[in-house]
Amino acid sequence: MDVPVAAGTRYMREVNTTAVLTLLRAADHTSAPELARQAGLSRQAVSRSLSDLREAGLVEFLAPMRSGAGSGRPARRVRFRAEAGHVLGASVSPEGVRVGLADLSGTISAAHNAPLPGFEERGAKAVARALTDAARRVLAEARIEAGGVWHASIGVPGIVDPATGRVRFAPSMPGVTGDALIRALGTAAGCEVYLDNDVKLATEGELWRGGEHRSMVLIHWGERVGAGIVAAGALHRGATNDAGDLGYLDLFTDAPEPAREEGDAPLGAFEAWTGTGAFAGLIREAARGRGDHALLTRPAEPGAETAAVVSAVLNEVPAALVALEEITRRFAQGVGAVRALLDPGVVVVGGPMARCGPALSAALRTHLSRQRLDPPPLELSRMGEDSVVQGALRHSLDQVERTRLRPPSTTGRPDPVRQTRQPRRTPCPPGPPIHRPSVHESTGP
Repeated sequence: MDVPVAAGTRYMREVNTTAVLTLLRAADHTSAPELARQAGLSRQAVSRSLSDLREAGLVEFLAPMRSGAGSGRPARRVRFRAEAGHVLGASVSPEGVRVGLADLSGTISAAHNAPLPGFEERGAKAVARALTDAARRVLAEARIEAGGVWHASIGVPGIVDPATGRVRFAPSMPGVTGDALIRALGTAAGCEVYLDNDVKLATEGELWRGGEHRSMVLIHWGERVGAGIVAAGALHRGATNDAGDLGYLDLFTDAPEPAREEGDAPLGAFEAWTGTGAFAGLIREAARGRGDHALLTRPAEPGAETAAVVSAVLNEVPAALVALEEITRRFAQGVGAVRALLDPGVVVVGGPMARCGPALSAALRTHLSRQRLDPPPLELSRMGEDSVVQGALRHSLDQVERTRLRPPSTTGRPDPVRQTRQPRRTPCPPGPPIHRPSVHESTGP
């Protein structure tokens, strides 16, 4: 396989400029001499790089910092202009729409959460409209005009086709299949849009904000159960982008046959046995035995099941604590299977059930300690419901680094290149592609 390799000075200048930009982004402000020292470059090389970056609008020169000691002319300070562009991250789930806007340093500029209408009204148009409204609201709050968003990413609870970037299968939200959400957000933000499974993006968010892990499994625990797998510091997607569908694990002889839901979208065996629906049933059963009639009705309210079971645990309702013991016993068997197959450095529990807090983690650790293999370290997600949005922002920032945070061309004539023979390598399966909105596409959701 022949690949081009730069042979002239232009390539070296671009590499130096990228290194200077990386150092600038890690500091509030600095100076050319300090950049030269850190990068191991000459003052002249750093000055050329800063000139290129200023031309691209990515750096700003500040007044010199004067001190009482020393003599001579003080060096001018320079800073990275994080406000030069923004990225947008969004999460769509049965509970609602969450949208966040961040500058190029990852600092949140604005955020908005909005509930979705009732389940029977959650068609593609209604969800797309809610997403569009939330996106426009954060842009207005941050006073970002058209062109100010450089990239956007969305997380959805479904399986995304890596070849097309469309939602192929979304059991909990059948109305979001296809590309309606991509088109809606692309119209609202006016930029490229990437769409991925919400748990995979939540895993990226946990790696970014929750702590760097070389080996981790993030388990989203709600009505549905799914996992994000990190191996050797990178997200593992599997051959068809489906790695981590823990909800469909079927190992347990005492688990009930999964019931069919409305729209013929069945729960997987494991999530039917351990999800918030099963937890609500266990709470009702325990409440019935204790004569707690008020608790019997609350988890059965449409759309309020998850909030009701979490509230019951946090308020230490006796029937809920009895049910918590059983649901964590079941869930620990799934964690044990993950431990046996992957032996992760840490298991992070996220999703709605993580809001149950210390009572949940304590019960899980007790059941895991009774298994034959030593249990992995167990943590609750530090970001809760924001993990998907954070992962979406991180993905967009990575895309911006690859496509926009590159030094401008320093000459109108390309450098000469030479061909070199490289060993053939099997490529990794790509993630879902990026959608680039066209002016010919519909402006409606």
